[in-house]
Amino acid sequence: MTYTSERTPGMPGVPDPQATQLLPVTALKPTVTPVTGAPAGTPLAPPDAPVTPSLEDRAIGALVGAAVGDALGGPVEGRTPEEIVKRHGGPVEGIVGPFHDDWRTARPLAPYHKGDGHVTDDTLMTHALVRVYESVRDHLDAYDIADHLVPDLIGTPRWIPELEAEALPLQRIFLAEKWIVARLHYGHADPREAGVGNIVNCGAAMYMAPVGVVNAGNPDRAYAEALDIAGAHQSSYGREAAGVFAAAVAAAFVPEATPSSVVVQALRLAKDGTRAAIEAVCEAAAAVDDPASAGAALRAAVAPFDTVGPDYRNPSLGARRPSRLHSIEELPIALGMLLVGRGDYRTTVLGSVNYGRDCDSIATMSGALAGALRGASAVPEEWSREVGRASRLDLQAPGAALATVAREVFTRDRARARTHEQAFTAISAIPAMTEAGAR
Repeated sequence: MTYTSERTPGMPGVPDPQATQLLPVTALKPTVTPVTGAPAGTPLAPPDAPVTPSLEDRAIGALVGAAVGDALGGPVEGRTPEEIVKRHGGPVEGIVGPFHDDWRTARPLAPYHKGDGHVTDDTLMTHALVRVYESVRDHLDAYDIADHLVPDLIGTPRWIPELEAEALPLQRIFLAEKWIVARLHYGHADPREAGVGNIVNCGAAMYMAPVGVVNAGNPDRAYAEALDIAGAHQSSYGREAAGVFAAAVAAAFVPEATPSSVVVQALRLAKDGTRAAIEAVCEAAAAVDDPASAGAALRAAVAPFDTVGPDYRNPSLGARRPSRLHSIEELPIALGMLLVGRGDYRTTVLGSVNYGRDCDSIATMSGALAGALRGASAVPEEWSREVGRASRLDLQAPGAALATVAREVFTRDRARARTHEQAFTAISAIPAMTEAGAR
């Protein structure tokens, strides 16, 4: 499997950044063959007929795909592949129950009912960010996190699937996300730098898919916006991962996009250890022939960049500290699984789930990317229907709402661009003042 069509001389597997300044979808060999589902002999659609999912379809696919991946990964979060196989008699192949039958008291996850189609905090935070976009209806920045997201987390009770009760989202989110409330609501920190001091993890990246949707087709703008938003939550490579994931989602919306083209854009924008980790994992993914064996190869590739260490439940002393040399584990693995699965939702997400460790977040990210690439129909209906029922969520509504916001934001962006163009044209028409003329 190849994930890029251009290589930098002397650097195997690294895309040439000069060759990928624009989305190179036409230069990449697609890994997806369109399937019409029509009987043999049915005439092909005319050349001008749509052959790729619409904005709305991709937006719904991204958010439904993320939620279903989250729900599938939740019950085996923190486990090793060997523990997963032992518990379930083989790899996870769909929605499963809690890892422990006595989940109400079993540590370390009590009292959360992880499993049986319940989404986790990844989806709760993703949907909360969608609501911020619905309120602001424009690009977001760190101040919008303080003004809108924090009040949503602490002021409006919602159904929390893992608690099987209505509660404030604040009562479910992890400590790294509670940090946002502590720093912004109680500490009155500058939102742009409130994330400094928090543990560096995937907490910000896991809910950044909406940023990619709003900036569909524009990974550069998605990257910049996510970095701004994530400044209220994370620093260092945790913040960087949020930007790169949002950019990858935006790149997945491009017509004719493939897993390879998504990775190319992620690599073009990624910095420091995040870029190095993605390179290493995607090189390993390119050599995988059997998706069932991908986990060990991808883990070996990401291990030098992961600060948590081999025992996920007992992190190393240097775990989750700021660094320019390291990366979160979840994003590179999600991109690697997308390549291994060739964009197929089922293969990509199940590979992410059976990887273990922080697999709910890995499957959230890879599920969002696979759903954005192929649309809502890519997500198995039996999964999405059951996750929606079990979690008491309308999984499609957030994506549909976000697509409407994306269209409004694009209209505003065009108007802003025209205003800038007119101003710059007028400015550039003024004759340059020479040294002699200045006297």
